[in-house]
Amino acid sequence: MDTNTPFTGSCACGDVQYQCQSAPLAMFNCHCGQCQLASGGSFVSAALVKESALNFISGKAKYFRSLGDAGRWTDRGFCENCGTPMFAKGEIAPGLISIKPGTLHDKTLFKPTIDTWASRAPAWLHLDGSIPKADKTPNLLNHKANG
Repeated sequence: MDTNTPFTGSCACGDVQYQCQSAPLAMFNCHCGQCQLASGGSFVSAALVKESALNFISGKAKYFRSLGDAGRWTDRGFCENCGTPMFAKGEIAPGLISIKPGTLHDKTLFKPTIDTWASRAPAWLHLDGSIPKADKTPNLLNHKANG
């Protein structure tokens, strides 16, 4: 990915602020049922980075654990004060963490390359036809859709 580094972000109230020292390994939209529920919307967008590259400038996220559609756990991080969804890390990718692009100070950095669990997207949602679709979560580090 060609994202400028380091890049920064924060929650809505500014209590949790972070800096990431490396470019995302993958950027994607997930349409699974748990992501819809966690976002309160139709999908979650995420920029996947090495957890060791993420540094907190101030505050820290509080995490809630849930089981996804594939039966694996995910810890979803949010600001304890304002509730902004900020991060997710899980069983499927140890050592990696996803950053919610709505928290980026420069939101133009986010450029998704795949829609995962695309078959679970609501019928009324118009998916970008130029982005590959996968029925589950493929190995995002290989950038290949498998569905």
